[in-house]
Amino acid sequence: MRDEILRRLVHASGTAVPLAYLFVPGIEWIHVQGLLIGGLLVALVLEVVRLVVGLDWWVYEKLTREYEQDNLAGYFLAVFSMAAVALAFEPTIAVPAILMLTVADPVSGLLGSGELRAAKEVTVLLVTFAVATLLAVPFVTPLAAVLGGAAATVADGIKPVIRGYVIDDNLSIPVASAVAMALAVEFLPASPL
Repeated sequence: MRDEILRRLVHASGTAVPLAYLFVPGIEWIHVQGLLIGGLLVALVLEVVRLVVGLDWWVYEKLTREYEQDNLAGYFLAVFSMAAVALAFEPTIAVPAILMLTVADPVSGLLGSGELRAAKEVTVLLVTFAVATLLAVPFVTPLAAVLGGAAATVADGIKPVIRGYVIDDNLSIPVASAVAMALAVEFLPASPL
């Protein structure tokens, strides 16, 4: 359980990126994009060292799950997806999508077992949906927030396995929620909730 809490704290530390953009004067979106690209390059080097060279630091034993031992680790997928949404979407979409990963997903993980399963319990998914939706409300229309929260919840609750590779929610939560919110803002802007 201690390793699970540590994993969730590392996960939640990514919240500093969108919060800096929102609350630190002088930080522009281009700075956030640059920071995430830099973080992605560092993470890529670390993953090459871990997976190709074989250097396995103690931190990987504590912070990676069993299914990540021979695949890209969740932290890399998180940085990758955060950078992708930061580059592909405006801040009003990207910020809540990133927050859904860095806040709603750790909440879900602490409430759930933290282990890989076919699906999570309904109550955990409802809490995930509520947290994800509330995170999006300040940024997008209510309907877009609900659709983004629903997309994040589905991505969090289902981890498909394709050819032995787990499609980790660190990759799918920001992307799915950003796409859902962007489509809702674009095509359903005046729809009441």
